[in-house]
Amino acid sequence: MGSDHYFSPAPRSDSTVRTIRARLAERELELVTSAGVFSPEHLDQGTRVLLDTVPEPPAAGHLLDLGAGWGPIAVSLALQSPDATVWAVDVNERALDLVRRNCQRLSISNVNAVVPDDVPAEVRFAQIVSNPPIRVGKAELHAMLGQWLPRLEPAAAAWLVVAKHLGAESLQRWIGTDLGFDVERAANSKGFRVLEVRHAAGD
Repeated sequence: MGSDHYFSPAPRSDSTVRTIRARLAERELELVTSAGVFSPEHLDQGTRVLLDTVPEPPAAGHLLDLGAGWGPIAVSLALQSPDATVWAVDVNERALDLVRRNCQRLSISNVNAVVPDDVPAEVRFAQIVSNPPIRVGKAELHAMLGQWLPRLEPAAAAWLVVAKHLGAESLQRWIGTDLGFDVERAANSKGFRVLEVRHAAGD
């Protein structure tokens, strides 16, 4: 993949902004993307499956889009729950800039597009929705999920989409066995699996 990929903090590829159309929160929207972020040409199939599966987010509280890219999940959460605070978290500064631009275009004011360290340590999440960056490698992926999943509120759920051929089954086992969460398959569609993750009963 070379040294420049969508999880680079500062991609060196062409930063020319392009406009695409995507259906988010039951609206047809024009959004901006760029090279150097995940799926810049269109809303990727995994995220589409995820957004079609996840129930409507809580009306208030903190919501997390982990690995935000150009922001389709964060935008969807923000439009559905305008009184909630949405955290669009990514290590890629170009992606975060695109999230901010898209929110500005859509007059969305309840999204914080930030690097991981800028989320206050005391924040707990009423919902996590993520198409996680599987290609960062197993160690980094496990470290990331091990950092963020425990920050779910006690009764809240995380929803993760993973391509079946990229280890959905082994990730499900790891979340249940090593992290100790209750994890279920919420959907199987178009080669993707959506996992619903909750604190284990009694935690």
